[in-house]
Amino acid sequence: MTNRTLQDLAKAMASIDFAMLQTHAANGEIAGRPMSNNGDVEYDGDSWFFGYETTHFVAEIEANPAVALSFSGAKSLLGKPPLFVAVEGRGELIRDKQLMRDHWHKELDHWFEQGVDTPGIVMLKVHARRITWWEGKEEGEITL
Repeated sequence: MTNRTLQDLAKAMASIDFAMLQTHAANGEIAGRPMSNNGDVEYDGDSWFFGYETTHFVAEIEANPAVALSFSGAKSLLGKPPLFVAVEGRGELIRDKQLMRDHWHKELDHWFEQGVDTPGIVMLKVHARRITWWEGKEEGEITL
């Protein structure tokens, strides 16, 4: 195990845009889907994503807020192994327009044409409780 602070991990994660969000489906199975962090990479243990009320993850988190995220970085051109990060946490659905504005990035306009006023928009906050990471022979865990 290697000691890495949350700030160290945040710096290493800055280039990873997509995560897989895992939730508990209505049938009890684990459901997953890719989510973009939309450039909101000042990682402090909270991850922020946008979606629509009608997506499965909204109902699944309302029923069971226990979620997981998995991030995988790219292998470097020099052959350095990628960074893998697993996050266990709690999902919180946010409908507060001001908080959405605080996490909005212009690139989101492609998916949500009316910005935070897009009908049915919802923001997901995942608050990490435990983060495990692997990078080559190094690995570690941070509990929040």
